[in-house]
Amino acid sequence: MAERHRILIIGGGYGGLYAARALARHDVDITLVDRRNHHLFSPLLYQVATGALTPSEIAQPLRLILRRQQNVKVLLAEATGIDPQARTVRIDDGADLEYDSLIVATGTKHSYFGNDGWAEYAPGIKTLEDALQMRARILDAFENAELETDTARQHEWMTFVIVGAGPTGVELAGSLCEIARDTLPRDFRVINTEEALVYLVEGTDRVLPTYPRASSKAAARQLAQLGVTIRTRTMVTDIDEAGVTVRGTEGTETTRLQARTVLWAAGVAVGRFGRAVAEATSAPTDRVGRIRVDDDLTIPGFPDVWVVGDLAAVEWTPGRMVPGVAQGGIQGGRYAARAIIARRDGVTIPGFTYKDLGELATIGRLRAVADFRIVRFSGFPAWFMWLAIHIFWLIGLQNRVLVMMRWAWSFISRGRGSRLITGLPSHSSDREGRGGLG
Repeated sequence: MAERHRILIIGGGYGGLYAARALARHDVDITLVDRRNHHLFSPLLYQVATGALTPSEIAQPLRLILRRQQNVKVLLAEATGIDPQARTVRIDDGADLEYDSLIVATGTKHSYFGNDGWAEYAPGIKTLEDALQMRARILDAFENAELETDTARQHEWMTFVIVGAGPTGVELAGSLCEIARDTLPRDFRVINTEEALVYLVEGTDRVLPTYPRASSKAAARQLAQLGVTIRTRTMVTDIDEAGVTVRGTEGTETTRLQARTVLWAAGVAVGRFGRAVAEATSAPTDRVGRIRVDDDLTIPGFPDVWVVGDLAAVEWTPGRMVPGVAQGGIQGGRYAARAIIARRDGVTIPGFTYKDLGELATIGRLRAVADFRIVRFSGFPAWFMWLAIHIFWLIGLQNRVLVMMRWAWSFISRGRGSRLITGLPSHSSDREGRGGLG
């Protein structure tokens, strides 16, 4: 009896999870490895960071999702190395996992463009831990402002700078303004939270630079209505515990933004295992380290190694790469699964073709932009469609129901129920002499 085909999947995000699920009815043995035990619905991470949702509402344990799929084994481990000639991947306990086909779907991490020291002062948002840290920093800023007796320092605590005006930056900026103007005004006695300032800094000439100009213009207008100060054509040159130094891209003088809370939403880089794969296979990479794959998503010279999701640099249309969004990972994972089975069965299938399903970005209550190429719109219709699509793609019926209920209550009450400060935010050291967070 022939041995069953062994498929090893590294990463339980969109690409890895949807590849595993696409293989549910095939006689293969699948091992899925991830260093976290859950699948995360990352488009809603910013809502955890801003107190609208709880972590459990946007994440599900991988074992729970796949418990009825008998051909999958889930391992909580981190892949640390690869030997593509021996067809093995080493994990952090020293074991080597063998494979016949390998799907690498490890995604990307934050990039500070060579200034890694900025991470201490400007956290990004890629994981649940990041979101909880960011939530703590945001809420703690208002707490520090309430305690502060010096007007200038109080102003610094109530000033927020978001670096990067892609979808995450835009969504964070809108949510921060709503927190300050709708959620917190009645909670404090000394400060007026409505006086909080939110800066959105972007190096290109517009917000949502990957969207059509009409959508960018609509987003900028809605952000301005919420009170966001937009600084386009502006590059960050330094970040420290007291603020951000910026300079215009046209060589203008530097400007200092005094702000005790800086949030990072710009730039991506390849993680350690992605770099290990590229090095071991001598794969070509793009400027941020993503692996340039063939049109069937395999690494040149290694037809048994597929790369999907954010880690893959694959051309969609001439000069335009598949975007690092959920649909890119989902479609890539499903294609890799189909390609593996086709190759095993001696069948040839066409190369990967990305289907653009459009782009959506929410800016706040009743505010959003939608671009479906044929039609573009903004405001309430886009906001409602954003809600419906995100509910649809959430994993698990329970999460869909809980998120719908929480969003409905937040819409009615203008409140955010998840406002606990858990752990000690890094910029709370100023308060340790006064008892910290308790």
